[in-house]
Amino acid sequence: MKALIRVVVCGSVDDGKSTLLGRLLSETGSIPEDQLESARFTRRPGSTIPLGEIDYSLVTDGLEAEREQGITIDVAYRHLMLPSRRRAILADAPGHEQYTRNMAVAASTADVGILLIDAMRGTKRQTHRHLTVCGLMGVRHVVLAVNKLDGVAYDQGIYNELVAEVSDTARRMEIKSVIPVPVSALVGDNVLAHSPNTPWYHGPTLLDALDAAEILEDPSGEVRLPVQTIIRGKDFRGYGGLVAQGAVRAGQRITVAQSGQQATIVRLHGLDGTRPCEPEQAIPGESVTIELDKDIDIARSDLLVTGEPPQLADRFAADVVWMSDQQLAHGRSYTLRCGPLEVPATVTNVRHRLDVTNGNTMAARLLEINDVGRVEIATSRPVTLESYTESRETGGFILVDRMTGETLAAGLTRFALRRATNVVPHHFEVDREARQVLNGHPAKVLWLTGFSGSGKSTIADAVERRLHSLGIRSFVLDGDNLRSGLNKDLGFTPEDRAENVRRVAEVARLMYDAGVVVIVALVSPFRADRQAARALFDDGEFVEAWVDTPIEVAMERDTKGLYAKSKAGSLPNLTGVGQQYEDPESAELHLRGTDDVEANVSKVIEVLLPGAVV
Repeated sequence: MKALIRVVVCGSVDDGKSTLLGRLLSETGSIPEDQLESARFTRRPGSTIPLGEIDYSLVTDGLEAEREQGITIDVAYRHLMLPSRRRAILADAPGHEQYTRNMAVAASTADVGILLIDAMRGTKRQTHRHLTVCGLMGVRHVVLAVNKLDGVAYDQGIYNELVAEVSDTARRMEIKSVIPVPVSALVGDNVLAHSPNTPWYHGPTLLDALDAAEILEDPSGEVRLPVQTIIRGKDFRGYGGLVAQGAVRAGQRITVAQSGQQATIVRLHGLDGTRPCEPEQAIPGESVTIELDKDIDIARSDLLVTGEPPQLADRFAADVVWMSDQQLAHGRSYTLRCGPLEVPATVTNVRHRLDVTNGNTMAARLLEINDVGRVEIATSRPVTLESYTESRETGGFILVDRMTGETLAAGLTRFALRRATNVVPHHFEVDREARQVLNGHPAKVLWLTGFSGSGKSTIADAVERRLHSLGIRSFVLDGDNLRSGLNKDLGFTPEDRAENVRRVAEVARLMYDAGVVVIVALVSPFRADRQAARALFDDGEFVEAWVDTPIEVAMERDTKGLYAKSKAGSLPNLTGVGQQYEDPESAELHLRGTDDVEANVSKVIEVLLPGAVV
């Protein structure tokens, strides 16, 4: 069994998590005396606990805001020595819905969960959400602490009803071990010792139930070592990383999963305290540097494995816990991170949203904050994401906003989609360079963005006329024209706009490969979507042009009658009125929509084709 187990303490707000954890730590001697002394004489407003007695809820609330509001915000970690002499790290997770992301982080590394239920108020949606997140994150042992039984006169009937209700959710989430314990964190019933107040209960105490969890550690599986760094020295080249699975030993034959290249480990390097050493093996959770018998091409984020390498794929089905105030938008590009792996990824489909209370799945086009759902993800290149049930370290990931760096979702890979391996791109001998030689000019992409009525299409038309007169082959991709055909199934919600931009960018990429100058005239109101479009092209080949026109001027022009419809209430999602437009921050061209069209055209040509006769 594992010598160290990780425990997440979770449940809805005010169910008594901090109080229970504080008592457990205090009565096992796991809290410094000065902290206990502070908890005897510090009180929150409205506290009924007499001065001089320990307010156990204060023991783990380290942030000033937590003490002022009487809630847990951040995850607090504490150490506890169990009766079996195993060590436990307890994570006090917040119960408020807005801090579900913090709870998910704590659950992602946990072996055991302690889920609290307030016997006086019963289960709440957040109770089931936390249990669902535990199940998704691979927590297979849960201690169900039915708290505040002193408030319901230790009624066994209420206890049995709550246990049955939560056990249904646990079975759905395939949590194999659920141990219910009736407790009162305030009084101390059944926390460390059996209480005379519950003569009808004959099971373990909370501490004994926690200690009974059998967490097996099997280092005999195949090795998974994600490479985090390449270490070079005089006559030395090593590959360092944190062992994710299996035991790494000298003499093992390893394969680079991405390329199939093989080599043999000749030596392990590590640290014994601060001193270099050569350990016999490295097990999961340990950092190690390996030295190979020959030089092969290995880069950061490559996965080194023994045995059969995992499947490379670029399409995956995954469960995600959405953590952001901004909605998940299918078609929008995010950054997917799994250990040292970092790759652009697009959510191509939202399959369903999970009702965390009854387990039903519901059709959905988007996910809101704290939603749990099944999605399909496409990465920009084939990667090795394994099933989360097989490996947390190589199957779990986060989705990050490409512009702000904000973590938006925790994801759990379920399987690679079959079509990911059935589609094999063919590389033709006649490529873009050959077509550019034939055309006599380089290929470029001009991306015009701005309000409706800003003058994008007018400038695009004039630019193409100028290019045509210069003998430059070009084509205009106009937003409204594309919505009449290719994108006629899309609306104007943020997620549909993201998909609209994605499709247009892919078409622009194909035409760019044809060797022509592509002119895109598209509102494209969101920076993240424009950045995803830019990422498809090499540096210097994508020119973003902001057609900056005051909204008052665009409304006065109203060549398509859209602003009149918006004013009448029949077009609520019009950019600049009912929907935000995010100004470009680093566009190559800043065009004034009120300037002379030909002057703007000349500016465009100078950037697109430096040195051309204009």
